[in-house]
Amino acid sequence: MARLREFYHKEVAEKVQKEFGIKNPMAVPHIEKIVLNMGLGEAVQNAKIMDGAVEELSALAGQRAVVTKAKKSIANFKLREGVPIGARVTLRGNRMYEFLDRLMNIALPRVRDFRGVPTKAFDGRGNYTLGVRDHLIFPEIDYSKVDKPKGMNITIVTSASNDEQARALLRELGMPFAGR
Repeated sequence: MARLREFYHKEVAEKVQKEFGIKNPMAVPHIEKIVLNMGLGEAVQNAKIMDGAVEELSALAGQRAVVTKAKKSIANFKLREGVPIGARVTLRGNRMYEFLDRLMNIALPRVRDFRGVPTKAFDGRGNYTLGVRDHLIFPEIDYSKVDKPKGMNITIVTSASNDEQARALLRELGMPFAGR
């Protein structure tokens, strides 16, 4: 069992349940999945960028990344329907907890001038999206093999009914929110 998952079951769930007065232990918010998304608009001109992005995202996640394709043609962006423009991975279970543990304890502290992640990135339904400008903060990425630093979005989907519960869940798990 992942270290963070064990920590959730032993300590975090109980704290969140008491904080919000939840009677049913099955109604306590938990993390459902984490989605890593890397959008590569420049892949329209240079298709080789996509191969590197898929490999790097797969190395981060521990499972194969899926190439996402354009749904519509947009003439102003010289984009055609079906052209690969990004990559994504959905993590669940132990891989999800392992990734979240690495993100909070290893990767985020490596960000230059890091003062915490914003607390305003919740969507109103208890999901949190974090934008990372440089994916090289993760130790799994080999700096010498990367041609260009890329950004990515990390979406943490929780079962919380509102942002307040999701914020409390992530705070108790150890997410370094700004102004904590």
